[in-house]
Amino acid sequence: MADTHVLFVEDDDVIREATQLALERDGFVVTAMPDGLAGLEAFRADRPDIALLDVMVPGLDGVSLCRRIRDESTVPVIMLSARADSIDVVLGLEAGADDYVTKPFDGAVLVARIRAVLRRFGHASGPDGNNGGASDGDGPAEAVLRFGDLEVDTEGMEVRKAGENVALTPTEMRLLLEFSNAPGTVLSRDRLLERVWDYGWGGDTRVVDVHVQRLRGKIGQDRIETVRGFGYKLRG
Repeated sequence: MADTHVLFVEDDDVIREATQLALERDGFVVTAMPDGLAGLEAFRADRPDIALLDVMVPGLDGVSLCRRIRDESTVPVIMLSARADSIDVVLGLEAGADDYVTKPFDGAVLVARIRAVLRRFGHASGPDGNNGGASDGDGPAEAVLRFGDLEVDTEGMEVRKAGENVALTPTEMRLLLEFSNAPGTVLSRDRLLERVWDYGWGGDTRVVDVHVQRLRGKIGQDRIETVRGFGYKLRG
């Protein structure tokens, strides 16, 4: 990760400077900005590999900044929130963030979460770093999975609904691949956290729920069914 460029937007001088130093010690290149407008300018100028955004920053808040970034790019975004139960967490995820970390945070935990997100994006072709397909067959027909009017091209990493291309973020694509590889099978939130978000420990299932809602909005509300008390499944 020595050449990985992190955009860090945080208005607290102490947190910003301490976190920047910690990330740089771990080999990241860091551009640190004190407000959202400066963060947006830095994003457009530098095109970082990942954005780390505090929710409450002046000028342009972190949620709005996340939306602006997501309008222009699929670069991974991690939100920082001071309260685990805050509505800001959900708003950030709905705005297109891929994950969030609650403040105060341990530097090692933050680095681990950043690396986990980068691993996912570095292997967007599938949850195991392969083509993401359901079989090892080499025919083109086996690489395209069909569910009604939904087509998932696991080699080309493209999704079509009724013949129209559907734009997904890498996280949404990985989530859809998990469902597509096991249609009709109920996948628990914990399994999805482990497979899609690379969590080797328990995580906040709101991350899963919000991403499922975002995915439904793109591929059809009825395509992914909620199985109460268990998780979600893709309708074949």
